[in-house]
Amino acid sequence: MPKYVYDFTEGNKDLKDLLGGKGANLAEMTNLGLPVPPGFTITTEACRRYLREGGLPGGLAEEIEAHLAVLEKAMGRRLGAPDDPLLVSVRSGAKFSMPGMMETVLNVGLNDESVHGLAKRSGDERHAWDSYRRLIQMFGRTVLGIDGARFETVLEDVKRDKGVEDDLGLDAGDFQRLVERYKEITLAETGSGFPADPHEQLRMAVEAVFGSWNAERAVLYRRQERIPPDLGTAVNVVAMVFGNLGMESGTGVAFTRDPGTGQQGVYGDYLQNAQGEDVVAGIRNTVPLERLRDIDPESYRRLLDIMGTLENHYRDLCDIEFTIERGKLWMLQTRVGKRTAAAAFRIAVQLADQGLIDMDEALGRVTGEQLAQLMFPRFGETGGRRLITTGMNASPGAAVGKAVFSSERAEELAGRGEHVILVRRETTPDDLSGMIAAQGVLTSRGGKTSHAAVVARGMGKTCVCGAEQLDVDAEARRFTGPGGVEVAEGDLISIDGGTGEVFLGEVPVVASPVVEYFDGNGDLDDELVRAVDRLMRHADGRRRMAVRANADTPEDAARARRFGAQGIGLCRTEHMFLGERRKLVEDLILAGRGEGRQRALDALEPLQKEDFTGILAAMDGRPVTIRLIDPPLHEFLPDLTSLSVKVALAGDDASPRDRRLLAAVRRLHEENPMLGLRGVRLGLVIPGLFAMQVRAIAEAVAQRRAAGGDPRAEIMIPLVGAVQELEHVRDEARRILEETGVRAMIGTMIEVPRAALTAGQIAEAAEFFSFGTNDLTQMTWGFSRDDVEAAFFSRYLDLGIFGVSPFETLDRGGVGRLMSLAVREGRATRRDLKLGICGEHGGDPESVRFCHRIGLDYVSCSPFRVPVARLEAGRAVVTADDSDTR
Repeated sequence: MPKYVYDFTEGNKDLKDLLGGKGANLAEMTNLGLPVPPGFTITTEACRRYLREGGLPGGLAEEIEAHLAVLEKAMGRRLGAPDDPLLVSVRSGAKFSMPGMMETVLNVGLNDESVHGLAKRSGDERHAWDSYRRLIQMFGRTVLGIDGARFETVLEDVKRDKGVEDDLGLDAGDFQRLVERYKEITLAETGSGFPADPHEQLRMAVEAVFGSWNAERAVLYRRQERIPPDLGTAVNVVAMVFGNLGMESGTGVAFTRDPGTGQQGVYGDYLQNAQGEDVVAGIRNTVPLERLRDIDPESYRRLLDIMGTLENHYRDLCDIEFTIERGKLWMLQTRVGKRTAAAAFRIAVQLADQGLIDMDEALGRVTGEQLAQLMFPRFGETGGRRLITTGMNASPGAAVGKAVFSSERAEELAGRGEHVILVRRETTPDDLSGMIAAQGVLTSRGGKTSHAAVVARGMGKTCVCGAEQLDVDAEARRFTGPGGVEVAEGDLISIDGGTGEVFLGEVPVVASPVVEYFDGNGDLDDELVRAVDRLMRHADGRRRMAVRANADTPEDAARARRFGAQGIGLCRTEHMFLGERRKLVEDLILAGRGEGRQRALDALEPLQKEDFTGILAAMDGRPVTIRLIDPPLHEFLPDLTSLSVKVALAGDDASPRDRRLLAAVRRLHEENPMLGLRGVRLGLVIPGLFAMQVRAIAEAVAQRRAAGGDPRAEIMIPLVGAVQELEHVRDEARRILEETGVRAMIGTMIEVPRAALTAGQIAEAAEFFSFGTNDLTQMTWGFSRDDVEAAFFSRYLDLGIFGVSPFETLDRGGVGRLMSLAVREGRATRRDLKLGICGEHGGDPESVRFCHRIGLDYVSCSPFRVPVARLEAGRAVVTADDSDTR
């Protein structure tokens, strides 16, 4: 029979797959001799079986009871005993941190009898009844599925009647009355009431935590963070320690470094006379952690020692939850802390400089997604800004949008393409969808460790928390601030997550200093820019793959080169036929065969030569892969419906050209043009078209060489599905190149599944392959990329059919498998076959790592994504394939 339960003394930090992150780290702290309350972990495998079978696996209940007996012996108390009760917390703990997304139940074991035993042992009747009402409230919401607002409304009524603002103003009698009201709510909602049996409470709480793995908010969070859906969660059962035993007790969260900036120091929040979730829930505003030095100097000193121990042990920023019970410090959790993108780069370099990690590991600690976040714009130093208030700078960035006061409204407006800022008193896990939809989050309560702050940092969202001067009225959909400022739903506001400032109206944004660095104007006196520079240099020194850019103009090519591109992997010639040149394409189509067609081609050739000359000059000395015209010709012609109406309305006065053009558009019209007359097919059907382009390339190369340049053109033939297509165009291209005395590699784009399946044959005629993964994905899945994302992808994501859109990240099982096959068979035929990728996936971090794994020589992406691809290509060398830094 498998083992489903592990005591904390049996695990360690390397067992996250089995024990989840929380359980593995509780075990690790126990092994280090740190003050961890005793407990045990129920494994992720038990959860997976529970979800598959719809009930606790056979033998699990007995294992839980056996470990509970050990825990009771260690504590000298029995679960829920009426005279001296043992109470436990039941908490989730997946492999990857999912803050607030799954369930927690505290004070399990309390009932109408044991509450008196707790009061007697603690000598604090208020504490006992406060703990009991918390249990019923949490159990009712998380286990029994009762709307949490039912309990909150009653609590607010009691506080209002008592004339107090928070829980600290309530006494034992108030909490005792709350317990009775809560039990009435539970009975009315469930028909059976709150379970008094402590062992039944434990069993139901464990099942609730298992079930919360598939709760809507947990599924949404996993999709957002790309966490696999089949991991399951562990459950941690821990002896309760109490931070709500008076003002000499409390609970807090600490970071070994600032998760917002990466600076070393004392960072975190503390709340006196509070329990468990109060700090992260933002129910009461916390005090900075350094205030603990005055409140409880000995606990503060001990905490700093433990923080140092944990950071040196984990060699990283640690996020710590702790409780002080009447002067006794207890460690409740540690994990490698979530951090902002800026903090990630700074901390990685700091740890390397301190000798805790080497530069390879430092590179593995940052991601392409984080680098992309650093390239977002920020607020400029402009006058005329109207400051409303300043809160806590919880997650940096510059966000501008309409104020909205509910997640539903945020989703609704964002769905229309509008930018919004989600404004709440405090967020809860139920606000996740609104946080995803919003540009930023603003709360009037909570600190840097509140739910809003932690989740926003994890998602790279701008967030300002604890803006206490704001009175947020979610029902009225407005907030008021100092000086009578009032902001209603729909009014524009701007929030600065780096400073905590909240502005009325729209504040202009400016380019990121990191973008300026990549563009050649960076200030290396800026600590963040220096950190990025060091890690980028290390990535460039370690990566095997080259990084090129997709660029169609000299300006794009020049910027790509400044951003570190080592060539152009895709120059789309069809973009050169737009604008004023459309008429020349129309002339080509109307000319028919013979001299008329040649005249049209002759008119286009010098323009193409000029285009290629500029791009080759911008990328001088580096390869430039020029793709011959790919889309169907009718894309360059007037719309069929519009032209038909124009001719019909003109009647007999319609021009001969319009009539001929309409006939040509009708003749070229296709029901599915992306699978029709385009790419190599177009070049074969319209003689001279590809020849004109090849001649323009050859003449541009010759002209650049004559001017002393070093042009390195490569000619790419698109949409090849059979080697015979490629051979026809290749032979014609070679003749033209020989006539002009120019040497250029000739290859093809692998974007048709048949090309991947016959790569061995195609490699006989091609000197290079470039995977066009946009079309390859479209044709492999049978999706129209122009239509399906809006039509049904959201539903596919909801159902878990996709973890992420296959147009965003390479589908390894389908498209990736075709690519792997093409690489193997292509290189079996031609050992020196050059291999690259030029679809949008070339700038996606996960896809870049996959390209490294299958042996591509380069990736190519848009100029702005070149730094991301450079970083990820370096990370691919120093990390395992599916490494994860969450």
